[in-house]
Amino acid sequence: MASAQTDAGKPPFPPFTLETAQIKVKAAQDMWNTRDPHKVKNGYTSDSIWRNRDTFIRGTDEIVEFLTKKWERENGYRLRKELFSFTENKIAVQFWYEFYDTTGQWWRCYGLEDWTFAEDGRMRKRQMSGNDVKISEQERWYKDGVDVNTVDISEKHW
Repeated sequence: MASAQTDAGKPPFPPFTLETAQIKVKAAQDMWNTRDPHKVKNGYTSDSIWRNRDTFIRGTDEIVEFLTKKWERENGYRLRKELFSFTENKIAVQFWYEFYDTTGQWWRCYGLEDWTFAEDGRMRKRQMSGNDVKISEQERWYKDGVDVNTVDISEKHW
């Protein structure tokens, strides 16, 4: 059974520990930072359900369509996720990402997500709530060459 899960799923598998939940969060962060919808979809079940702000999505085809449009609008996208809480098969994260729009205006999105996982380690449900804040070039955290994991995000930004 474990072998079949490894071949078909995305380790680590539930039930999560603090260590495996943190691994799962950073793996998701890294996958989203590829900005490749076809790679990202592999972390989700074929019948995955999402709420992303005011958009409701079902299945990996809709995930690819949504992310393709997202990353056409959100240029220079860089994301950081941090573990907020977890249970056996659920993880909550806080996140911050930056992007610039078609006019060149920089934005930072602050938000929370809650995730529910299938037994094979792929995400079955994702709910995202986020708020976009205009920032200047000087206020950016994730400039070229900066590892998103090394940025000191102070309490002011929690």
